[in-house]
Amino acid sequence: MWLTSRQRGNAAGELRRCVVLPDRGRNGRKTRICGRPVTRGHALFRRVIGMNTVWDCVGDGEFFCPACGGDRNYQRLTGRRRFVLLGLPVVPRGSAGPVIRCAACQDLFDPDVLDHPTTTRLSAMLRDAVHTVVLAVLSTGGATSRTTLETAVGTLRGAGFDDCTRDQLGALVDALAADTGRATEPDCGPAVPGLAIELHEALGPLAPHLAPAGREALLLQGARIALADGPYTPAERDVLATAGCALTIGSDDVARLLVAARTPS
Repeated sequence: MWLTSRQRGNAAGELRRCVVLPDRGRNGRKTRICGRPVTRGHALFRRVIGMNTVWDCVGDGEFFCPACGGDRNYQRLTGRRRFVLLGLPVVPRGSAGPVIRCAACQDLFDPDVLDHPTTTRLSAMLRDAVHTVVLAVLSTGGATSRTTLETAVGTLRGAGFDDCTRDQLGALVDALAADTGRATEPDCGPAVPGLAIELHEALGPLAPHLAPAGREALLLQGARIALADGPYTPAERDVLATAGCALTIGSDDVARLLVAARTPS
């Protein structure tokens, strides 16, 4: 079958339209994958010549869908491309994907979209981070002050630990004080024995998913607990410096926040 020059031009344009193109999001990453709309005439022409992709599901789960703006189920797909002539696949053109397809909106995304935690998981990570920061500050000696314990209890209840009491916190701090032989994290300012590794494990994975204001607010909570019974002690400054390092807050900003915490909110 011979095609006119106009038909050949239309065929070339149609092939370009069949390519799945990445749509760069606000952060410049290739996250969402979108296909250009196809008119009725183009759809008819694709029966003559074009590309076709057959998708196979190789996994599923739950993820945060950027298009829906919430937690959704997904399917992980891999595909096989074929050159189509007169509606029949004739020549294999390699593999496609893998891609992530949202079960709700059916949009396709690059697999790195799974690196972002779900809303449920992010909330749990934030609660654990607040709990770890509070215990780290109390472990420097603040657990002996009633005012400090009450401030810490209020912070934990605000984070979702509704049943938290002063007695429970005191028991946890005593248990941590009895636990020896913990490793410390190097290269982050003064090392804090006992809780440095816990701070990095709890805050490190969370930091990339928090805005700067969110990371600073988390550090300020710990700073206000430390100030509840008076000025910072050297041990409290060391703990807060380590927490700031785990949250990827620079030392200058940590110093600024420790001063700002003295101002009543």
